[in-house]
Amino acid sequence: MATLYSTNCRSFPSSSMSSNQSVGFANRFFVNNVSFKSQTHLLQQISVHTQQQDGAIASSVIPVESNNIGKRLSPELLSVTSSTESQGEASFEKDANGCTVSITVVGASGDLAKKKIFPALFALYYEGCLPEHFTICGYARSKMTDAELRNMVSKTLTCRIDKKENCSEKMDQFLKRCFYHSGQYDSPENFAALDKKLKEHEDGRTSNRLFYLSIPPNIFIDAVKCASLSASSGNGGWTRVIVEKPFGRDSESSAALTRSFKQYLTEDQIFRIDHYLGKELVENLSVLRFSNLIFEPLWSRQYIRNVQLIFSEDFGTEGRGGYFDNYGIIRDIMQNHLLQILALFAMETPVSLDAEDIRNEKVKVLRSMRPIKLEDVVLGQYKNHTRGDVVYPAYVDDKTVPKDSLTPTFAAAALFIDNARWDGVPFLMKAGKALHNKRAEIRVQFRHVPGNLYKRNFGADLDQATNELVIRVQPDEAIYLKINNKVPGLGMKLDRSNLNLHYAARYSKEIPDAYERLLLDAIEGERRLFIRSDELDAAWSLFTPVLNEIEEKKITPEYYPYGSRGPVCAHYLAARYNVRWGDLGLDVEQ
Repeated sequence: MATLYSTNCRSFPSSSMSSNQSVGFANRFFVNNVSFKSQTHLLQQISVHTQQQDGAIASSVIPVESNNIGKRLSPELLSVTSSTESQGEASFEKDANGCTVSITVVGASGDLAKKKIFPALFALYYEGCLPEHFTICGYARSKMTDAELRNMVSKTLTCRIDKKENCSEKMDQFLKRCFYHSGQYDSPENFAALDKKLKEHEDGRTSNRLFYLSIPPNIFIDAVKCASLSASSGNGGWTRVIVEKPFGRDSESSAALTRSFKQYLTEDQIFRIDHYLGKELVENLSVLRFSNLIFEPLWSRQYIRNVQLIFSEDFGTEGRGGYFDNYGIIRDIMQNHLLQILALFAMETPVSLDAEDIRNEKVKVLRSMRPIKLEDVVLGQYKNHTRGDVVYPAYVDDKTVPKDSLTPTFAAAALFIDNARWDGVPFLMKAGKALHNKRAEIRVQFRHVPGNLYKRNFGADLDQATNELVIRVQPDEAIYLKINNKVPGLGMKLDRSNLNLHYAARYSKEIPDAYERLLLDAIEGERRLFIRSDELDAAWSLFTPVLNEIEEKKITPEYYPYGSRGPVCAHYLAARYNVRWGDLGLDVEQ
């Protein structure tokens, strides 16, 4: 029986090991599809195996020499196989409960699928996080063979830095489970043919099916309708659909999208993905706050002066202008990524770690937020800039963007939560493209020390003496706390120092990509990092009025040079609430 891993995959058996696998994964993952008697039998098997191994559960990590993984496929993977041959490749021995998982990537030929979804699925397979029996099917309008899909996918696959043993072999094993089906997104007949192909590979097992919609939002409903009516699991398994943002562009369109989804799916089948919720440091927010006594008592207006949520990219739209111009930075980043982080940060202690308990608290935060006023919003758009011999283009220089576009590529806003914990505390957001660096972080600035005995040592600027907690989501993940400290020596000279948890220095393992975590959660049915419909409604209710006002009044954004720190007015907005943006200090390079 295979070794049960307990480190990276939440105590799942490795799917990339021999066919005689542990049923530990089955006991956890297929609990809804197995009778109580079968579950008891599985538990007995695990108990016997554990006793045979004297209670030892291995979790070894084997270092290897290089992280340069070859991309060449073995000859059999490049051959075009018949349906029968493909079925033979993917037909594995039936496990104890006869279940399988079929993952269909709808829009498999797109950039998101190639750069994120397939690599994330391979990483899960390589780490032993997928069940023993699974099939991955790419679905798109492009004509492609199985071999061509495998060749395309292989170019983006990499193995974990901390665990590279037999990478080429496991890559080949993974690609053998990848197949392709060409079809239209609005064709029930094409999805029925997909269903037939999936059944061939499922080989009579109870099928659990996951559809990942990596397609434009205007064809979401067509694909959901066809998948639900023509290709959903029909033999006792589950069917789930992962939907990528944007979830509409205002309250009305979002509500219409949700109503359309629910004609074919239940809320429990819909997994609205916001990949920022899968970031390691975002998921660590609740651990940091609720498992450390030193933080939870300080997490209120009594001690916190302001909270800043900052997102910056050092590049422009780069060919995505056509999509971006229809949404803008507020819809693209602030209404989802930053607002979701704010809700997690500010929520009350949930009853439990159950998904519904956590999402209930997030919804309460969103419903408690004060309507956003136009005067509390700053808009910007990057213009061209010359640095040395390099000329950086303006936003409207993108060929896919109208020359007279007023779409903001930068926005800053002041938000407030009108509840007992956060009353009067400004939550400042800013997000922008073509800025001076690439960064996403949360900054918590604490209040001044009352009657500070050492204020003369700091001079007139007491802001420099306040404590600040910084959670750097990306890049170079870190959590650090700024404190005041005496410089060693005979005098009384004070210094501002950082208590720094730098993830790269503290942990040797590579941090998983957000898509890996979220795909694994969707397969497990874990919903706490996905967005519920009432949560989505509350988020749009907050931003829709100010977005409508901006568009109706045709507000002209402030222009800022490509590669700068953004519009000057963002500093005036912060100053209005007696706040200084924390990312402008000397610590940003630490």
